Amino acid sequence: MATLVVSLVMTGLTFFSLNGIQMEARMGDTRYARDLGLLLASNVTPLAAEGRDRELAQVTEDFWRASRSLRYIFYADPEGVIYLGIPISRVDGSNELQVSRRLELPPDLKERTQNPLIRQHLTPDGLVTDVFVPMLAGDRYLGVVALGINPNEAVLASAALTRDVTVAVFVSIWVLVILGAVFNALTITHPVKELLRGVRSIADGDFGTRISLPVGGELGELLEGFNDMASRLQAYDAANIEELTAAQVKQQTLIATMADGALLLDPESQVVLANPTARRLFRWEGRNLEGCALGSLLPSSLAMELQDPLEAVLSGNKDSAEVRCAMGEPARTLRLVLQAVRDGSGETLKGIAVTVQDLTREVELNAAQSRFISNVSHELRTPLFNIKSYVETLHDLGDQLTDEQKQEFLATANAETDRLTRLVNDVLDLSRLESDRVWNFEPLELPTAMEQTLRSYRLNAKDKGVTLELDVAPQLPRVRGNWDLLLQVFDNLVGNAVKFTAAGGVVQLRAYPWPDSCPLEPQDASSQLPRLRVEIADTGNGIGEEDCRRVFERFYRVENNVHTEAGTGLGLSIVRGILEKHGSRVQVVSELGVGTTFWFDLPLEQADDDELILKAERRQPSLMGV
Repeated sequence: MATLVVSLVMTGLTFFSLNGIQMEARMGDTRYARDLGLLLASNVTPLAAEGRDRELAQVTEDFWRASRSLRYIFYADPEGVIYLGIPISRVDGSNELQVSRRLELPPDLKERTQNPLIRQHLTPDGLVTDVFVPMLAGDRYLGVVALGINPNEAVLASAALTRDVTVAVFVSIWVLVILGAVFNALTITHPVKELLRGVRSIADGDFGTRISLPVGGELGELLEGFNDMASRLQAYDAANIEELTAAQVKQQTLIATMADGALLLDPESQVVLANPTARRLFRWEGRNLEGCALGSLLPSSLAMELQDPLEAVLSGNKDSAEVRCAMGEPARTLRLVLQAVRDGSGETLKGIAVTVQDLTREVELNAAQSRFISNVSHELRTPLFNIKSYVETLHDLGDQLTDEQKQEFLATANAETDRLTRLVNDVLDLSRLESDRVWNFEPLELPTAMEQTLRSYRLNAKDKGVTLELDVAPQLPRVRGNWDLLLQVFDNLVGNAVKFTAAGGVVQLRAYPWPDSCPLEPQDASSQLPRLRVEIADTGNGIGEEDCRRVFERFYRVENNVHTEAGTGLGLSIVRGILEKHGSRVQVVSELGVGTTFWFDLPLEQADDDELILKAERRQPSLMGV
């Protein structure tokens, strides 16, 4: 632009100078023409006044020949009729140099004796300067002498040279401007534009941008520095992307494996992220949730409960809020915690993090614990009340009672004490099963434990007239379990069988590999590894269908005209808890008047302890539950 401005200024000055020179040349021609006209007029005016036409023509011819710049000389009378002219052809065959032409002259020409009329006109032979000088003899106006004068050739040549030089200078300047612009574009402008494009690409995050131009000097060093900077930024960006990707994967893995549900909402309360737990809790599996409003995805009752806390967090009135509700069928208790997510300054709300906790298990545990405490209190109160009553009677009325009555009261107190002891022991057993105690499992011979149990109850069975049988397959494999716990299982199940079997009945213990061979329910053979199935069957009174579904509940006792035996109602709950510790589950089948069979499967000695613990956690819903 600077070069262009300078070229325009120089061109203007050149044209201004050229115009001045040309004007000066025209003024010189004009002055020369005026002086030449006045000179001729002063010489020929006396001749024209005296009518000496011959001498006038001779002087005119001499004057014509003396000057090379004259184009023509005309003489006109006062009416403007030309009567003599050089050069001009003869007319009417006469020898006089006259012409029959008329000049149109301004009327005030005769008064301009020292300021003749001068004008220029263009002819086929070039530019001609016309000079009209009035001839005055005293006060008499004789006419006009007109001269046509060619321009000065030297002046014309100088003006032409000046014009050519000016045009050459002008063309040279513009050629230099164009060459300068091209050179600037190739050496400066183009590299600068490429550098600007590269900077914009870097600003947009494209760190792979490079500039390859054959430019030297400081500009080349600048481009090399840019390429080196871009390479460093690309390497830094790649390292950061790798770290961010790893961190993002860790974060997504952490969110995906969270036991609690997690939701992330944008400032418009639309879902941005939902982990699998949240999808499972709200039954959103397989749905595209991104961009959906949270209120439209929840049940109407929960959406209404969540509306006010959500608006409070969105409006900035609160940073956190909590909602507890029940939803679904069967009903589940959920706790939703809303936490505002803000930027580094803590002013702009970027979103809301929602944590969803399923409190159903905790609520059930609390309810079960309350029921358990209530049942234990009730069960403890009854024997304690009986013991206190009989002891107080013995204390207050001891002298008034007979020896038989005293023995009866003491026997009742002793029986209630035994009942209280059994209840406390059963509660302690349940407490041990519910604790975080790690039980040791080791290979053991199950027939030995079964035989020991039968020996313990053989005397009681004989007194009731009940037959005890042991049916064990030969070469029975060893199982993996806890000896004391399994003895307690056999003790509870065999004790119940003997207790509820009438005289002449049979209590049988069976053990055999499963699923290799088993006469009962082959559809249960779903385990990939063989296990040992144990059955305790009796021909007792049997249990009704409704009671079979609840027989493993705590403190549940079958109360009817058949089951009149006293008990704590915790024995089968303990059996279930012990077998769940072994990764198994006890099952029952019974029919009134026919008998009852309990069975369960035990892992073989090749089983892994971690596998048993995992299965126990899966099978054990809660010892505090039903």
